[in-house]
Amino acid sequence: MAWIVALIAVVAAVTAVVRSQNAARDANVAWGRVELAERQAKAADARTAALTDEIRQLAQKRIPAAALALSHPSAPVPGLREAAEVDGGSARLLTEAVQAARAAVIEERQRVDAAARAAMRGTSAKIQSLLNQSQQLLHELQHEYDDPRILQLDFRNELALRRTQATAVLCDAWPGLARQSSPLVEIVLGAQSRVAGYERIKVANHLRDEWLAVVARAAEPLAIALAELLANATAYSHPDTDVQVTVQQSGGRGAFLVVDDAGIGMDDDALERARALLAGPSEVLLTELGDPPQTGFAVVGRLVVQYGLGCHIEPSPFGGMRTILRVPAHLLTVLEDDRSLSALVPKPVHAHTAGTAAAEPEAAAEPEPAVEQRNGLPSRRRRVPRPAPARSAPAPAVTPAAPPPPRTPEQAESSWAALQQGTLSGRSAPAAPPEAEHHDNEDGQDDRNDQGDDET
Repeated sequence: MAWIVALIAVVAAVTAVVRSQNAARDANVAWGRVELAERQAKAADARTAALTDEIRQLAQKRIPAAALALSHPSAPVPGLREAAEVDGGSARLLTEAVQAARAAVIEERQRVDAAARAAMRGTSAKIQSLLNQSQQLLHELQHEYDDPRILQLDFRNELALRRTQATAVLCDAWPGLARQSSPLVEIVLGAQSRVAGYERIKVANHLRDEWLAVVARAAEPLAIALAELLANATAYSHPDTDVQVTVQQSGGRGAFLVVDDAGIGMDDDALERARALLAGPSEVLLTELGDPPQTGFAVVGRLVVQYGLGCHIEPSPFGGMRTILRVPAHLLTVLEDDRSLSALVPKPVHAHTAGTAAAEPEAAAEPEPAVEQRNGLPSRRRRVPRPAPARSAPAPAVTPAAPPPPRTPEQAESSWAALQQGTLSGRSAPAAPPEAEHHDNEDGQDDRNDQGDDET
């Protein structure tokens, strides 16, 4: 019996040991599971914190930076702060959120810009109509009253009209003025008369054919584009410096208008942006032009695309900027020489030398002066008609003296006032002798077209 009791005791002891081992193993497994759960919880908390930080950065930095980059492409747009802590799915969703925000901002800006353009088109059309009526009234007053203040009002009206035209062009509207085919040099003078610093602009005519003209549909757009370039050149250069405009003719490739100023120049970023605007981008938002908006290059870029012009800007040898406006051959024509150019049109530069060389033989062959004295007053003498010279060659000069400088607007105003005063005096005075019917004016030039107005 004793051995049975001992066997039972051994079995009980073994069972207790096995149970103890199983309990210890279960405790170890449970502890391991607890540690794993704790590690997983800590990792989840870290991922949650990282995702929270990324969402916070998305709202505070990434989306505002993405919206800013639409107006300033050089502005940096930050990415994920801790890409390793955010899984691929979350990172992809965050990137899609930035792209969706960009698309929404672009769509809203386009909608607002389109509404602003429509409003400005309607306003510009009404203002331009009123300014054209004011211009016509001022021209009538100039013929009735001898008051220089009328010319000042007319000039300021012209400045306002140019700004209104530029706004209309920027908003994809018609320039609002139809013209006939006009000589290229007269278009340059017309653009000069629309700029506040017109007296600083010096025009050099290097055309081989002075009757070279721009076709009707491109005449006014070219005048608007050149006026914007001249206004930019005068605004960003010292008031004591001149703005040089060179009109050149280049074979079958058309004509070139070169504008040089001695201004402050541009840095690399500004030059790159100016070239981008002059190239005529497909879309330019009004909100991208600054405050106040700088519309000059944007207007020129619009006209370049619409009418097939070309424009390039680069540093000028004079220290400022050089802008080259190219008029292609298909926009040029040659007018008949039966009409007269404006009295302010500068003579072709190449004609001065040829005219001086031809003056001496002409003077030797015809010693009789072109202007003779009658009753102590200068009077023109009627010459025998002769075949017209070649269009590119200048008329033979009577004396080798240099041609008179072009009139300034003030001189034209004085001549026109003198003509009006003389007309009124002549109507009230007795008839003059026949010898004095063809007297020259005091400037020695024809009074016709003294205003230099090239608009039709």
